[in-house]
Amino acid sequence: MEDTILTSEKPSNPSPLDPPSRFICHVCQKQFSQYTCPRCNSRYCSLHCYKSHSERCTESFMRENVMEEMKLMQSDEQTKRKMLDILKRFHSEEQEGMDDSMDDDDDDPEDGGPINYDDLSAEEKKRFQRAVASGELSKLIEAWDPWWLKSSARTISLSKEGTRLIHPLAKEEALSSRQDDGAGDQPSEIPPGPDAPLPPVRKLISREPSPFLAVHLVDIIYSYCFTLRLYNGDWQSDAIGSATVVLNVSSVLGQASQPETVLEALSYCLERTCSPEYRNMGGLQFGLGLVEDVLHILSLGGPALICLLCDLQRMVQAGEEELKAEKKRKSKTEIKSKLKLAEKKVYFIMCWVHEQPGEAWSSLAAIVRAEKSSALDCRAGKNPQIAELKTESKGKVLIEEL
Repeated sequence: MEDTILTSEKPSNPSPLDPPSRFICHVCQKQFSQYTCPRCNSRYCSLHCYKSHSERCTESFMRENVMEEMKLMQSDEQTKRKMLDILKRFHSEEQEGMDDSMDDDDDDPEDGGPINYDDLSAEEKKRFQRAVASGELSKLIEAWDPWWLKSSARTISLSKEGTRLIHPLAKEEALSSRQDDGAGDQPSEIPPGPDAPLPPVRKLISREPSPFLAVHLVDIIYSYCFTLRLYNGDWQSDAIGSATVVLNVSSVLGQASQPETVLEALSYCLERTCSPEYRNMGGLQFGLGLVEDVLHILSLGGPALICLLCDLQRMVQAGEEELKAEKKRKSKTEIKSKLKLAEKKVYFIMCWVHEQPGEAWSSLAAIVRAEKSSALDCRAGKNPQIAELKTESKGKVLIEEL
């Protein structure tokens, strides 16, 4: 017997003898209804039909459910505090997002943010270059106080083997040590000495060392002082550039020259100082100031010289390491070769300095002071060209003791 299909609103109670009654969906009129709306008792077959059978009915049903849930929530002080914390956190995150967007806008040069050289107009670039050439911008940079002019430079102590007396500890141990007794290694502004003992010169070469090593030392000290003053004491910021400057200023390290007199060594260094490449540093006056640096360092004695040469060696080594890390660089092979030779030369001079008596440096300083006077006389003449220093250098003799 077929099932009976009813469309009446009035439900019927099926009996065990009759088949169950089935109702058509009141919405689509196509499918049998399977559900009944709890508000209007309208029959429907699916969720789609339920949502469309009466918007007012469904909205009111959802609203009543939400209200019932809210009534069940406990509005105690703890719940209120949690809600306030959530609102505060949301507000702070929103404020940070606004601040970040404002910071991004500040990067625009037109809004007063940081600018680059390329952002300048042609006229502004000219004024900037004139300010650099005149030294006006140098007034904005805090002057660097060289380590060799500090009082602590006169109290440098090294072991008999040329190494530092106290080796630095690990970071944690060093910090703890400073907090305990306030003492440590020699002042941090002084470059540390060698970590390993310096070998005798006779173990490095089989022949007698050159009698002009004292002259070469003057050349190397000058180039070191030039570089540190050029970089305001911070050669670590550009190890390759710093090492390259040393090679450019020093004839011994950069050109493998063998000057035989102090005046010859100073002549080359002063020529490089007055060259177009570095003339903005101050010219001859700056160069004569560097000669004063050389004199002062010689007066500090052997320990200060060893620390200087050790710092120079570290500079050259750092330049080599950075050069290896760079994939592309013009004349990389040539610079790398020069740095390697310079490192060996500096180390050899360091070992030689370690073997010299203390009075040797006062004698060398006397010669440097005399040659500086010659340079001043030449500058005061009618033709104060550094080239004239070379012509006068011939015939000068370094003290035979050195």
